[in-house]
Amino acid sequence: MKADIVAAIPSLRAFAVSLSGNPDRADDLVHDTLLKALGSMDSFTEGTNLTAWLFTILRNAYYSDYRKRRRETADPDGALAARLEAPAAQPGHMDLLDFREALQKLPADQREALILIGASGLSYDEAAEICGCAPGTMKSRVNRARNRLTELLGLEESQRLESEAAAKPKARRASESAAPRR
Repeated sequence: MKADIVAAIPSLRAFAVSLSGNPDRADDLVHDTLLKALGSMDSFTEGTNLTAWLFTILRNAYYSDYRKRRRETADPDGALAARLEAPAAQPGHMDLLDFREALQKLPADQREALILIGASGLSYDEAAEICGCAPGTMKSRVNRARNRLTELLGLEESQRLESEAAAKPKARRASESAAPRR
């Protein structure tokens, strides 16, 4: 059987060159085909056409590789890769740790109000009902919590206002701006 495989190598190489158009790529295809064939000899049925089986393996390997290469971009000199950049993950992680530490320094009622309004997305009325207080009290707690966090984190007032605006859901911002002020 192995002698038949070795005898098929020139035909496999010719077929691989005709598929790929590149002798070096063809040699790689034949090599991959032989490795796959030897690794799965138990799936070959004795008495069937060994050469056809090998050609099928080679053809499938070529098309699988072709589909994979089609999604790749040639970048031999590394110019494209050099333009890519990934932001460092550590500053964001450190900011989160600082925020969590500052959040824990808030009084419990302010922390609770801030989490219900800012993180959970509840309205002031819903949060006030949960905490058993008036909506105005809830607004005061949230305002004091935000101001204290600004101090603890060393943020400027303008930075705090920008981050608050970015954190609010758009629908909620629209409903709050349309609601009459008391």
